[in-house]
Amino acid sequence: MNYEDFVRNARRHPQALSHAARGELAAGQKPGALFIGCSDSRVIPSLITGAEPGALFELRTAGNVVPKYAPDSGSSEMGTIEYAVLRLGVPEIIVCGHSHCGAVTALAVAGQGLDDLPALCGWLGTGSRSGGPVQDPAVRAESQAHVREQLDALREYPFVQDRVAAGELRLHGWFYEIDTGRVHAQDAETGDFLPL
Repeated sequence: MNYEDFVRNARRHPQALSHAARGELAAGQKPGALFIGCSDSRVIPSLITGAEPGALFELRTAGNVVPKYAPDSGSSEMGTIEYAVLRLGVPEIIVCGHSHCGAVTALAVAGQGLDDLPALCGWLGTGSRSGGPVQDPAVRAESQAHVREQLDALREYPFVQDRVAAGELRLHGWFYEIDTGRVHAQDAETGDFLPL
């Protein structure tokens, strides 16, 4: 698709939903989940989940990174999580990584080849890692480990801890395989990712 295709679709978009459905959306939102996913153009949360407008509150970042808790950081990512949990009261948070992830590949090789992207290296924290060659070009194991790390970071947010402890919030790790379309969910007992 090119820009002109986007424009044509944007012009047709007003007819995609009924007037009543648009009225409900305009009245407010009550999403069923916060979906934290990668900015990768091949990973489309609503396509993967079948979510209709209003069902998912989305946070998409390079590498589906959840920043370390720092309440005064002014981070838009942290503000998005805070808003979803405290204001919207989402009952579920899904952290979804994926195969063939450029950000995870960069993490695995400690940012080698990204010298011209200092902001991305800073975001990913590649300077604090040592890496080597990637064995699997799809970085499946590395991406799944990365999802576990992001869930651990999320568990450090005090307001997340409070809502989880109260039974009002559940955290989920997902892994999406671009080449097969399959989604795997982290097993709460073993930590392994199993097909949904």
